[in-house]
Amino acid sequence: MDIATTAPGTGAIAPRARLRSDAPQQSLDGRWRFRVSPSLRSAPADWRTEDAESWGEVEVPGHWNLQGYGSPAYSNVQMPFPLDPPHPPDANPIGDHRFEFVPSDGVLAHRRRLLRFDGIESAAEVWLNDTLLGTTRGSRLTHEFDVSGVLTAGVNRLAVRVAQFSDATYVENQDMWWLPGVFRSVTLLARPDGGIDDVFVRAGYDTTTGAGVLEAAVEVDGHGAARIVIPELGVDAPAGTALRLDGIEPWSAERPRLYDVEVRTAAETARLRIGFRRVEVVDAQLLVNGAPIMFRGVNRHEHHPERGRVFDAEVVRDELLLMKRHHINAIRTSHYPPHPDVLDLFDELGFWVILECDLEAHGFDRVGWQGVPSDEPAWREAYLDRMRRTVHRDKNHASVILWSLGNESYRGANLEAMARWTKEFDPTRLVHYEGDPASRYVDVYSLMYAPHDRIRELGEEGLRPAPVRATADELHRLSLPVIQCEFAHAMGTGPGGMQEYWDLFEQYPRLAGGFVWEWIEHGILAPDDGTGRRRMLYGGDFGESVHDGNFVMDGLVDPDRRPRPGLIHYAAVIAPVVVTVAADRGRVAVANRYDTLDLGHVALSWERVVDGERVDAGILTLPSCPARSAADVELPEAARTPREHAVSDVLTVTATTVADTAWAAAGHEVGIGQDVVRRARAAAAPAAATASDRGVGALELDPATGRVIALGGLALDGPTVGVWRAPTDNDRDYGLEELDLPSMAERWHDAAIDRMVSRLVSIHAEGGAVRVRTRSGTPIFDSAIDATATWSALDDGAVRLDIALEPHGHWTGEWARLGLDFELPGAPGDVDVVGYGPVPSYPDLRSGARFGWWRIPADELTVDHVRPQESGSRIDVSEATIRLREGALRIRSLTAPFALTVSPHSRRALAAAAHDWELPDEGRTFVSVDLAQAGVGTASCGPGVLPRHRLFPRAATMSLTFEHLPL
Repeated sequence: MDIATTAPGTGAIAPRARLRSDAPQQSLDGRWRFRVSPSLRSAPADWRTEDAESWGEVEVPGHWNLQGYGSPAYSNVQMPFPLDPPHPPDANPIGDHRFEFVPSDGVLAHRRRLLRFDGIESAAEVWLNDTLLGTTRGSRLTHEFDVSGVLTAGVNRLAVRVAQFSDATYVENQDMWWLPGVFRSVTLLARPDGGIDDVFVRAGYDTTTGAGVLEAAVEVDGHGAARIVIPELGVDAPAGTALRLDGIEPWSAERPRLYDVEVRTAAETARLRIGFRRVEVVDAQLLVNGAPIMFRGVNRHEHHPERGRVFDAEVVRDELLLMKRHHINAIRTSHYPPHPDVLDLFDELGFWVILECDLEAHGFDRVGWQGVPSDEPAWREAYLDRMRRTVHRDKNHASVILWSLGNESYRGANLEAMARWTKEFDPTRLVHYEGDPASRYVDVYSLMYAPHDRIRELGEEGLRPAPVRATADELHRLSLPVIQCEFAHAMGTGPGGMQEYWDLFEQYPRLAGGFVWEWIEHGILAPDDGTGRRRMLYGGDFGESVHDGNFVMDGLVDPDRRPRPGLIHYAAVIAPVVVTVAADRGRVAVANRYDTLDLGHVALSWERVVDGERVDAGILTLPSCPARSAADVELPEAARTPREHAVSDVLTVTATTVADTAWAAAGHEVGIGQDVVRRARAAAAPAAATASDRGVGALELDPATGRVIALGGLALDGPTVGVWRAPTDNDRDYGLEELDLPSMAERWHDAAIDRMVSRLVSIHAEGGAVRVRTRSGTPIFDSAIDATATWSALDDGAVRLDIALEPHGHWTGEWARLGLDFELPGAPGDVDVVGYGPVPSYPDLRSGARFGWWRIPADELTVDHVRPQESGSRIDVSEATIRLREGALRIRSLTAPFALTVSPHSRRALAAAAHDWELPDEGRTFVSVDLAQAGVGTASCGPGVLPRHRLFPRAATMSLTFEHLPL
């Protein structure tokens, strides 16, 4: 077995389209005999013929290291073995697979037969009845072998030797788990004499006349004739005939209109579903069917926490429906073609798709791209073979509008050759590649994690004439639409800054949107430890010597596909209907951000809530509003009549669907806007209470520290002044605009704000109040915060806190927040919040939060990130009631709103734990009332916190009331 070559696989027939036909086929999926050897040299030579009864078994499709044979491993850019192309290391697990089967009568009835493998990682040698069929390269690419002269009518022995690592590994370093095995289906296919070998249907759309333009190239065994039949359109014509069809409904991601097509010969009928559409670039804009489109996209890896990259039709359909419900309209198949059945779902449900070739050579980045195969002539045919297999398999799918050459493979002649072949073979689609800034051979200018200023610059560039002395390459780049194929790295608490990106996308015609990195967190489920808890593992948890830790845990959904807060916020950012309520509540502006749909499928309703009580509601008449236009709708008098309110008067206008769709029932929200009128709550009158250094009214103080010890019988500890948070994944990494600086978490630690020390300056009673002065300082330095807290009793039983915070000494760094921290005994229960929710929010991650009167369940107060970190803030809160076993603590603002975080875990515990299931049960409730906060950014891969959302040392004041509410 040669696993150190630069050539493509051998023996397979030429790549062709995936077709559904009436020709017989037989699945060979199931339990296969299996044995693993530690290296190729140690693997037995007689593996194809020896008695395999003593071998173990694995499920095919499956990964052997998820079935008890070895362990998974994760690395991102860095390779798990030396960069010595094309050679893999000697320590290289070799999996021998054996399967005996009897072909079905249906298959045997035909002279020609094929054996198809849809996915083997990373390289395989395939034998049938001790006859070598060939080898595979391209783990996520289909290989078919002609077994016509090898297959017998009795028992057949299929033997497949798979190398975990091979030469292919150098160009398949795709930021995911290394999971070897036969992980996609194996199928035996009958090929009728005179059958259909290949089909390429080009279904274009004339935007001027509305006609469809159809041409189908069909390869028939023996060069026989084929016919194209489209019953709905009355088409029955010889293949190869150019047809012009009037009255066509074009396909788009918003209206995925498909037509059933049959390709017929005398021996076989193949069925396809096609969509008519036209893809082009005009004036640096990306157009489909003559209209500009916006990618509201995600990058999608294939992952399941127990089965790895094994396809599950039900899971994938549910996942895509979840995307549609959250307004996602585009998918980049990072960084390889998905299972072939996924393309059918893309077509059916409606997604713009960038289909990516199974190619990434990112490991060469660590050596300055020296020796990268993209520019090595010896690798040219391997690169071309990968692209051909990618394109041919999925060339009949309407959803695919761009072919991508691969990911992060630098630049070179081999990539250019791939692009040239693709354009010649399929001029109906565009070509994408991000890794070459010159962009000479692509049709879009694609970037990753570009800062907001760079995106603005590219948008502005599209509005200006080209420079007089621009070169031909520069002129080409200036003619291209701009996309971010990766942006908003969704790792941990975040991603911040999405709304600012989207505002730019909408502002400049040249900008065609982007794809969040990424859809799903790639956690691997640990064995049950007896607790029943699902424990997820990441890089390094399997003892890998080379790994990238939890960098694989970056998704809008968790490994079980439950939405993270980032998905809720992204859905709001990309909502197809934007609703803006006028400040005088006289009108509401409705902006239609659909690419092709008018708003005839949308209903508009309004609701008015005053101090938590619904006082009025109604339906609004929405006028005609074509795609990419806006309309004003008058609001009724009841929406704006002045009403008295103690805290808030909230008018909410919601756009919802009027009919069921494939992904959501009628009434699904597609846009929302609010006008919130707020006032600070008036405090109750002061109580005639005696104050001392031990407290006032219901408040008990410790005279030695000045801290609260109880409130009306409820044990309460605090406040302490805090400016640190448990570092998020974004805090722990380096923003691309600050690569010369330590991470924010390191800066905080170096500034010692994670271990501040307080001392009591003074405590004394005056005029019925207790004034407590403290100084909270950082070890090592002279930086501190002086706090003056004045406590007084109110006649409704609450106590009032007037707090003034003033920086002291020399502060040189930034803060995470400026807040007051409290602790209470016992774990928290549900929390009622008057403010923005119910989803957690931060200054740069707030689009999906709306003002309301929310009850937050105890298990939703924080986010159960696999690697613990700060989470759970709710911003702009006027009032909160925190339920505990002994009663409830109610906190109200008398001045500006605050940000509230309630957690069962201390920040020190969060910062120290590597996994959520390692967090100790502290038996406490930790409450933070933040007067100011920094944003979260996306520094885990991308820009850090934008300047407007950073928090520098500053003074602050606030007035609050605290009240114990017995249960």
